[in-house]
Amino acid sequence: MIQKALQFTSTVLDQFLKNRFGLDDDKTLINTVIEGDGSVPIINQNRVVISLINLQRETLKPFYVRNQRLSNGGFAQMTPSERYNLDLLVTSNFDDYSETLKFLDAIIFFFQTNPAIDSSIYSTLPYGIQKLEFELESLDYHRMHNLWNAMGAKYRPSVIYRTRLVNMLSDQVNGFNTAVEQTSNTVEV
Repeated sequence: MIQKALQFTSTVLDQFLKNRFGLDDDKTLINTVIEGDGSVPIINQNRVVISLINLQRETLKPFYVRNQRLSNGGFAQMTPSERYNLDLLVTSNFDDYSETLKFLDAIIFFFQTNPAIDSSIYSTLPYGIQKLEFELESLDYHRMHNLWNAMGAKYRPSVIYRTRLVNMLSDQVNGFNTAVEQTSNTVEV
């Protein structure tokens, strides 16, 4: 589900950038900002790069539904779904600095105008994803500097968005229960 959420975000952001700037070529990709050997991936050149930098399990909202109704009227005991928040680093990586800033501005505008994406707006939302919510993460200079140092990369103009509530559901059935079909109101004395 994580890959589907990232790919969908990349696709809709890329389409937005193509429409905004009249482009034919893809400008957005999912990739790391730095290779394991410390080099910058060549594929990132003149692109908007989306990188997953953190994953956090959501524990605040009630969504742990264990029983799922079956067509025969019974219930399957399912492993409860879990929801995750994804922190995405969106980097504008262009040779020309003015292009870098132009695309960074468009990225911010995209997420401002699309703080949430659901199937009522995008019918191509992947199966299993009900909604993606985007929230700007504000990092001060020192925390941003530490992030780029931890990645072993030189700073590029970028922004971090938290993508909320990516649902992860195991299809594992733990057992079955029959439905209650009749109750009795008699009291025994």
